[in-house]
Amino acid sequence: MKGYSDMNSKQLFAATPPVKLFLTAAIPGAISMLASALYQMFDGAFVGGYVGYTAFASLNLAMPFVIINFALADLIGVGSAVPVSICLGRKQTKEANNIFTCACLMIIGTGVLVGGILFAAAPLLIGFMGAEGDFAAMAIQYMRVYALCSPVTTIIFAVDNFLRICGYVRGSMFLNILMSALCAILEFLFLGVFRWGIWAAALATCSAMMICAVIAFIPFFRKKALLRFCRPKFQVKMIRQIITCGSPNFLNNIAGRITSILINRILVRLGGETAVSVYGVLMYVDGFIQPIMYGLCDSLQPAVGYNWGAGKYSRVRAVEKCCFTASGIVSLLAVVVIALIPAQITTLFVDDIAPENLGLFVGALRLFCLTYIVRWFSFATQSYMLAIEKPLPASLISVSTALVFPVILIAALWPLGLTGIWLNFAGTSFLAAALSLIVLLRLRRELTRPDAELPSENAG
Repeated sequence: MKGYSDMNSKQLFAATPPVKLFLTAAIPGAISMLASALYQMFDGAFVGGYVGYTAFASLNLAMPFVIINFALADLIGVGSAVPVSICLGRKQTKEANNIFTCACLMIIGTGVLVGGILFAAAPLLIGFMGAEGDFAAMAIQYMRVYALCSPVTTIIFAVDNFLRICGYVRGSMFLNILMSALCAILEFLFLGVFRWGIWAAALATCSAMMICAVIAFIPFFRKKALLRFCRPKFQVKMIRQIITCGSPNFLNNIAGRITSILINRILVRLGGETAVSVYGVLMYVDGFIQPIMYGLCDSLQPAVGYNWGAGKYSRVRAVEKCCFTASGIVSLLAVVVIALIPAQITTLFVDDIAPENLGLFVGALRLFCLTYIVRWFSFATQSYMLAIEKPLPASLISVSTALVFPVILIAALWPLGLTGIWLNFAGTSFLAAALSLIVLLRLRRELTRPDAELPSENAG
C-alpha cells in the first residue's frame, strides 16, 4: 500500500511543519472523503434513475437505521483511534497495539449482534415510520442486505483510521477512491445492466466495502505497519476509555438518526413521498459537503492526538488553525454553489419530478444552504476536542447539534410547516456555533498552555 512507511509516520506527525503536515494529511483525507461523498450522490442518482421515485424515497427512509449500525462501529473505531494516537505520542507502543487488537475484535462482534437485530426488526422499524406497500417493502429489502453484511462492512471505518495513524495517508486515500469506484461500478452493473431491485444497491456498496476491508488489513497482517496485532488483553479501564473517546461521534450519529427518524415521520404526514424525497436530496448534499470537512479535520486527529500526548501544544494549535481555516472556506463555498444551482442539484437525484414539485425542492435547498455559513465552526471544534481527549465538550456539541437543537427548533418552527423543517438546519447550525465558541473560551487556558517535555523512554 502506498503511503508513508512505519518509520517516518512518527516523523510526519512530530516534525513536519504544520502547513506541510496539513497538506500532506488533510488534503488526501479530503480527497478520499470526497470520493466517498461522490459515490453517495451517485447512489441516490442510480436508485432514483434506475429503480424509481418510490425506491429513492425508500432508501432515505431506511438509511437512518443503516447508519445506526455503522455508528456502533464508529464508536469503537474512533474511540480507539484517539487513545492509540496519544499512546504512540507517549511512546506506549504495547498499550497502543493492545487497544488496536481489542478494538478490531469488538467491532466484528458488535457487527454480528447488531446486524442480526436489524435484520429481524426491519419490518417493525419501517412500519414504525408509517410506510406502507412498495414504499415499505423496498426499505426493508435495503436495510436487510446491510444487516447481513454488517460484521464485515463495519470494520472498514476503523481500519481506515488505523491506516492514517500508521502514516498510510495516501494509502487511505487510494483505498477510499477504490471503494467508491467499486461501489459505483457494481451499482451501475446491478441496477443499470441487470435491472435488479433496490436490494442490489445495498449489495453493491457492501461488496465494495468487504473487498476494501480485506485490502486495508494487508499491512497489519504482513506486520509492516506501526501497529501490530497482539494477544488481546481486555481491561475495564481500556474499554471505558474507548467508549468515552468514541462517544461524541457515536452520540452524534445516534442523535442524528433519531432526528432523521423524527423528521421523516413528520414529512410522511406533511407531504408524503415527495417531502421525504426533498429531505433525501438535502441529506445527499450534506453527505457531499460534510465528508470534505471531515477529511480536512478528522484526518489530522492522529497528528493532533500524537502531539498532544507528546506535550507539543503549540504544534497542536498550529495544525488546528489550518483545520478551522480550510473547513471554513469549504463551508462558505458550499453556500454559494447551492444557492446558485438548486434546480440542477435536484435533477441529479430525481429526474422524473413533476414541474409543480420542483419549486419545493428549490426552495428547500436555498434555505438549507444557510446552514453552511457557520456549520464549519462547530464541526472543527468538535473534531479538535475529540482529538485531544476532551470527550465531554465534544459530546455536548455533538448531541446538541444532532438532537437537542433540532428538536427545540421543530417545536419552535412548527407553525411554518415544511418551511420550518427546512429552516431547522440553519437554525441548528447557528446555535451550535455559539455553543462551540463558549466551549473554546472556557477551555482557553488549557488550550493555550506552553509546550511540555516528556521522557523519551518507552513507558508502555
